[in-house]
Amino acid sequence: MPFVSSLSPPGGRPQRPGKAGSAAPAWSAPVIRGRLRRWFENRLPRSDSWVLTQRNLYILPTKAGWGFCATLLVMLLASVNYQLNLGYALTFLLGGAALAAMHQTHGNLRRLQLHVRPPAPVFAGEPATLDVVIDNPGGERHGVGLALYDARGAGIAFCDVPAQGSAQMKLRYTPPQRGLHMLPTLLVETHFPLGLFRAWTVWRPAARALVYPAPEHPAQPLPPGQPSGGQELQARSGTGGEFEGVRAYRRGDPLRQVVWKKVARTGELVSRDTSANAAQALVLDYAATGAPDPEARLSRLAAWVLVAEHSGQGFGLRLPGQELPQASGEGQRRSALEALALWQT
Repeated sequence: MPFVSSLSPPGGRPQRPGKAGSAAPAWSAPVIRGRLRRWFENRLPRSDSWVLTQRNLYILPTKAGWGFCATLLVMLLASVNYQLNLGYALTFLLGGAALAAMHQTHGNLRRLQLHVRPPAPVFAGEPATLDVVIDNPGGERHGVGLALYDARGAGIAFCDVPAQGSAQMKLRYTPPQRGLHMLPTLLVETHFPLGLFRAWTVWRPAARALVYPAPEHPAQPLPPGQPSGGQELQARSGTGGEFEGVRAYRRGDPLRQVVWKKVARTGELVSRDTSANAAQALVLDYAATGAPDPEARLSRLAAWVLVAEHSGQGFGLRLPGQELPQASGEGQRRSALEALALWQT
């Protein structure tokens, strides 16, 4: 399975070092190319499936192709000047081979069907992985490449797609910050068979990537619990002399809290709950984090969510204008991290 890694953010290429305080002229070549690229991208529709046809495929000679064309021109001029019949034959033979290669390069991508799978949520600063599936309804294709459109120089992966089959490619990129982001624009290209021509297409997926806040490291101790309002639980003595509560199983409870002996004896699904947890409820409050700025507070809350979920402790989340009720388990973890990722100041 081909894999390519890119460290450049999808927003654009990293700036080159220059003089302090210097800025690129408003009509410099890089600025003009950037504006033309953005204008071209904005005209493309967003779709998670992309079928390559003559309407969205482009082809031009490569540097080697332009050099080959110049060589053919020199050969033709020499043949005309010296009246070389064999020179004419060789020139037109090589020219016909170049035209056939151009047709085959374009046909190497035509009719391919691309599908992208939305990446799994990641924490800010971590790379996200895109899964791209290439379906081939025709003959075998060779040298099909995939890369980020704005960071093509950072790396490109190539694969062969079998006839009447499919191939899967993975593309790694790092989202710029927390939140819900559109997937970066992708580039699909090929130089097959002779490398004289480059055929390519530009694809804008419609899926989005969810980025959680980066958890604070090391994580601060969890805040003290708050009174739960006199919740009543049935108490019993644990094996270590500690009194524990037994309550009905709730969806999302960790399996390690299930009282399996009672399940085997009575068939009733129940979970453990310590008397301390029964008397107090853990609420992760944005206002009680004590961090200096909003992003630092979200990072601390994300770290607390991970610590609470790892310890099997139920918790609630309180943000300005939003509150998540008490629960536990993997579902509560995902809901809390998603709320932190999407929260706006």
